[in-house]
Amino acid sequence: MAGMVYFAGWRASEDSRSLSEGQEPKSGRLYTMYHGTHVNSATAIITGGFQPSKVGLLGEGVYVSRNIKKAKCYPLRADRQEKVVLKLKVDVGRVKKIDSDNHPLQKSWKQNGYDCAWIPPHSNVSAIKSGREEDCVWDPSRITVTDVAFCADERRRRELRALIRQRLPEGECGVCGLNTGEPHDIQDCWQCERKICPFERKHVCMCT
Repeated sequence: MAGMVYFAGWRASEDSRSLSEGQEPKSGRLYTMYHGTHVNSATAIITGGFQPSKVGLLGEGVYVSRNIKKAKCYPLRADRQEKVVLKLKVDVGRVKKIDSDNHPLQKSWKQNGYDCAWIPPHSNVSAIKSGREEDCVWDPSRITVTDVAFCADERRRRELRALIRQRLPEGECGVCGLNTGEPHDIQDCWQCERKICPFERKHVCMCT
């Protein structure tokens, strides 16, 4: 008798919304990115949008990352139980690559007509000791929160995801983030019991 196969997730072969860490973003595209924040700040971000940082390596803006492991590091001094990683849909607009110390547009890219700045991984920017990439978006309205990618408190995660679904544009799925014009068949995953959508490009169970 053949052994039973326990299927617990999937990954589509191609997703134009995803960027590898070293892949240069193309202007005018929508991409999946992440933002790490304190659990007490997550509700305000979902309901009121992001408040741009006044200072930072790339100047004023909202700092995001396509690297979920990097997003999980923030806030830097918070305990794991206090951290939330929000999954985002980012309209990057016109992108400027900043790849060296003292780049002439490092903090003035917006004033020169760019919507987003990107520091590639392992660049010549000495302030990034980890070697990871950095993304900064000037206008918060270019960012839509579509899901909770990480939250150690499962009850709190469900609450935040429900809030996100309420805030998404009409017709847009609260799980996959797509608007196909028709309701999606949302079900509980048979393995981890999280909400899943057949239009999701990837689902990985969080079972222990």
